[in-house]
Formats: sequence, structure tokens, C-alpha cells
Amino acid sequence: MCHCVECFPAWLQVWISKEKMEIQRQEADGTVYMNFMKSHCCYDAIPTSCKLVIFDTKLQVKKAFFALVANSLRAAPLWDSNMQRFVGKLTITDFINILHCYYKSPMVQMYELESHKIETWRDIHLQYSSRFLISISPQASLFDAIYSLLKYKIHRLPVIDPESGNVLHILTHKRILKFLYIFGKKIPKPAFIRTPIKDLGIGTFRNIATVQETASLYEALSIFVERRVSALPVVNEQGKVVALYSRFDVINLAAQKTYNNLDITMQEAISRRTCYVEGVIKCYPHESLEIIIDRIVGAKVHRLVLVDRADVVSVLALYLGS
Repeated sequence: MCHCVECFPAWLQVWISKEKMEIQRQEADGTVYMNFMKSHCCYDAIPTSCKLVIFDTKLQVKKAFFALVANSLRAAPLWDSNMQRFVGKLTITDFINILHCYYKSPMVQMYELESHKIETWRDIHLQYSSRFLISISPQASLFDAIYSLLKYKIHRLPVIDPESGNVLHILTHKRILKFLYIFGKKIPKPAFIRTPIKDLGIGTFRNIATVQETASLYEALSIFVERRVSALPVVNEQGKVVALYSRFDVINLAAQKTYNNLDITMQEAISRRTCYVEGVIKCYPHESLEIIIDRIVGAKVHRLVLVDRADVVSVLALYLGS
């Protein structure tokens, strides 16, 4: 064994050098996606062909929701012809809030939904909140877009041309993720993308929002309003996932004109779905983030449900996307 005084500092110096290199590697690892988002603008993420519908605030609420269904859209920018500018968005959340606010029973017609104009609903709903439209320039970076989505806790961000004032696109988490998936293949993959999601702490793991299949549709709407979730795993008495009911499923009540009876059970509501059903796409705690991203993009879904091997959602649940 060597007891030379000079040997120990040399060994320590090598160890410290290796530790510094590892720290630098981890720091670089953690910023690779951030730098990618900063180097691309919002215009880059706009698809070459996409559908965009714009509503005037004087349009009837019911007609607007019918138009969303007809065009398979989840939201539309709102144009105020008096102010000559865009003032907000009409989304599926508005439809849910209207149903939740005005529904009494199958015997009582929802006059507000049948006759209100969009501007009337906005006057009622926004009287205690900001009317400021959150948007972004097409030249702004995708990093700025992600920051706005997170900061304002919104799912959709209109991209507005500052010169013409036209809405070019509505950015979503899903669209940005797909852009990264397609064009980010040339950049080095960070180590954390191969980490199991149970170790990353992504998603909701406690106090999970679910709905029993025997619960009423109105109860599901109440959970949407109170918990602000994008979808609800429908579970049976054993706690196993039997279906997934999303906000988009609610808008199809307008297409079927069945929104006047919200007392039906979730089991009935699910069986009545005639449109494309996203289905329950599952993931497991041991799977890596890379696998999760591949599954979301490949299946073209907005969310995954994280379950254990027995498919009991009450143990763990994960929602990725809007």
C-alpha cells in the first residue's frame, strides 16, 4: 500500500474531475430539449394543412357548439365585430360549464343553451375574471409557447400574426410534443428519457379523479368542473378501468341532441357514443418516458392512464397532454 502524501491529492483530483464532468453532462442532458424549443419558433410547428373555424360573438352558443362537432374541433377563436379584434376562445370547457350551470332535469329545457349568444355567455361567465386573450406571435419560440401554456394553465394557445391580426393556428401540448417527436430525432436523447416514469414523478398519483360507471353523467360533469381534468377513467366496482370519458365526448351530446338528459348513467353515456372513441390507452410504472412519448404520438391520443398490473386505476394514474 502506498502511503506517499503526493499520491492522495492526485487520486482526489482525478475523482473530482470525473465528478465535474458528470455534473456537466447531466446539466447538458437536462437542457437539450429546452435548447431545441428555444431554437424553433411557433410558426415551425404549424402544420402545412389544418382546419380553423372562427366564431363571431353574436353567434348563438348552440350553433357554435354544433359547428365544433361538425368540424371535429375542440376550440375556436372568438371575433368581436364591434371591437374588431379577437377577444377569446370558445372551447368544450364552455359547453361543460353551461350544461353544469343550467341543467335541472330532463323535464326542464335549458333555455340558456337554446337562446344565448356567445357574447351573453361571456358576459355572465367572465364578469369576475379577466377578458384578456392569451396569444403568441408566430415568431416567438416554442419555449415561450410552452411557458405560456404552463403559466396560464391553458390547453390551447392561439398563434396570431401581429401585422395582419389573423389567427394562424391554435397550438396545443399535443402538437408541440409531435413536433419534438418528428424533428427532434437528430438531437441527442437525454438520459432521463430512458428513466421509468415512476421515478420521474410525472402525472397524478394521488387523489385521482375517476367516475363510477353507475354514476350519472351530470356527476361526471361536476368532476370535470371541480377538478379541471381532461378525461375521467370510468371504473367498475372493483376499481378496474372499463372506459375513458373525455371532455370531447361531452361535446358530442350536442351532435346527438341528448344534452337535455344528464341523469343517465356513465354506462349508458359510453354505450351511446357514435363518434370515434379514443379508447383506454394504458401505460405502466416501469415503462420509460421514451416509450410513453412513442405511445402517445403513435396512438394519436391526448392522454394515457397509468395502471398497475391488475388494471386498478385507484393505485396510480397518469395524464399526459390536453
